[in-house]
Amino acid sequence: MKFPIYLDYNATAPTDPHVVEAMMPYFTQTYGNAASRNHQFGWEAEQAVEKARDLLGETIGGGGREIVLTSGATESNNLAILGVADFYSEKGRHIITSPIEHKAVIDPCQALEQRGYDVTFLDVDDDGCISLEQLEKSIRPDTILVSLMAGNNEIGTLNPLEEIGKITRKHGVLFHTDATQAVGKIPLNVEQMNIDLLSFTAHKMYGPKGVGALYVRRKRPRVRLSPIMFGGGHERGMRSGTLNVPGIVGFAKALELCRDEMESEAERQTALRERLHQRLQAELDHIKLNGHPTQRLPNNLNVSFGYVEGESLIMGISDIAVSSGSACTSASLEPSYVLRALGVGDDLAHSSIRFGVGRFTTEEEIDYTADKMIFAVKRLRDMSPLYEMVQEGIDLSTVNWTPH
Repeated sequence: MKFPIYLDYNATAPTDPHVVEAMMPYFTQTYGNAASRNHQFGWEAEQAVEKARDLLGETIGGGGREIVLTSGATESNNLAILGVADFYSEKGRHIITSPIEHKAVIDPCQALEQRGYDVTFLDVDDDGCISLEQLEKSIRPDTILVSLMAGNNEIGTLNPLEEIGKITRKHGVLFHTDATQAVGKIPLNVEQMNIDLLSFTAHKMYGPKGVGALYVRRKRPRVRLSPIMFGGGHERGMRSGTLNVPGIVGFAKALELCRDEMESEAERQTALRERLHQRLQAELDHIKLNGHPTQRLPNNLNVSFGYVEGESLIMGISDIAVSSGSACTSASLEPSYVLRALGVGDDLAHSSIRFGVGRFTTEEEIDYTADKMIFAVKRLRDMSPLYEMVQEGIDLSTVNWTPH
């Protein structure tokens, strides 16, 4: 077994060697600018880009001409939200989203609020699920966009995209989904789900960092976007900039691999995730699963450990790469806004761990992680007076704490 163990696949994934192999010729041999229309180098680069574009579009149920290539999902989300808001501003200035979206969705929505747009943030329940009834009731005559993610990056909860798409199509409202965590892991079809805009990126699916895409529907209805950057009119005027040809080729290869093994990998990663969760449940008390128990990404497990200090726990498992549900690396030490939106208290939010398994995760690594977690939690609880009081049957909510 190789150390440290990597279990942070929801943050990023290593680039698959087959992807690197596919990209290599486009660094030193076929290195033309895809926008150079007057020589062989440019033609070859353009052919590679168009072939990749077709695969990206077809894999999500669309077409290559509906793919706008970007630098990643953050840019795709910004282009979708700001581009729709600007182009359709005469039609309306109301947008619907949720409080547990990635910051790449929340921040542009809040920027629009500063410019006079109205944004409705839907409620989420304890599992991170929205209410379809509330969504439909929130749609107004001036609503121009609903933006709801496919799978949550922290807690893994999946949104019912097909049901959301039926509602938005019924009311003539555009539907954008941030599918960064979902593409390549679960089946998605923009036609079947009535998705009008879809953001995704390469590095979550074993492709290179720095390349992503935005699906923009061309018909029934044709979606129009105002650009958010200028300089050459590339990508049909929606995203100017020289294309990252090696990255785009690698993006397509990565998605092709994920598509071909999606069913078997989802089954294998779900089994690994459950193996870890069951061990933790069997040997530790006062733990809480965050996110929906079944309607979740196959590779995501998010657990809070009661009566444990989160940063101490992460330090106790330093040979395992995981992330905390709390923003423990920020200067503010604020707990996760996603967990707080679910109603998780600050104490549990601060002690949550996100485990992300992936293509290269083994059972041996999962078993080691379970052993290490159980040891670390028990060791920290042995030093916790609060846990000792709970073991003695004291209800901590009834304790009158005296400041000193």
